[in-house]
Amino acid sequence: AVVKAIQDFPMINITVDGDRIIVKKDINVGMATALPSGNLIVPVIKAANHLNLLGLTKQVNDLANRARQNKLKPEDIQDGTFTLTNVGTFGNVMGTPIINQPQVAIMATGAIRKKPAVVETEYGDLIAVRQLMFLSMSYDHRVVDGFLGGSFLRRVGDYLEAFDPNRSW
Repeated sequence: AVVKAIQDFPMINITVDGDRIIVKKDINVGMATALPSGNLIVPVIKAANHLNLLGLTKQVNDLANRARQNKLKPEDIQDGTFTLTNVGTFGNVMGTPIINQPQVAIMATGAIRKKPAVVETEYGDLIAVRQLMFLSMSYDHRVVDGFLGGSFLRRVGDYLEAFDPNRSW
């Protein structure tokens, strides 16, 4: 969902170098990974825009495992263009992530919780138990304004809500 949304909003996929804005061609997603020591490292899924869901899953698992075994190479933690972090791992529903410069944005996912929600049906509105997750994002206001940041975050939410894990590949 994040990669698709970045493709829709390419000005999220930029870095800042002094007074220069550099638009990146490939989407290199940093994934904040907790280490057994309690520290955090951000390995990077390179060219995520060229991977399908299976390819992304393999990269996530490989990088996370190598990070936890202290087997990452320097190039595994370089050239990120956007970072994703999961504050939900710690039971938090929301958090304020810190931008990993020179990137201009970072998104945090919160814990998934069951909550009552209004569900619209052809017969009217119903209250049902739904799984909900908050998304939060920090961005560099020198290059990403509230309209772009908010639109991007909404698009990620739209893609997540429309995802069908049962579809055939």
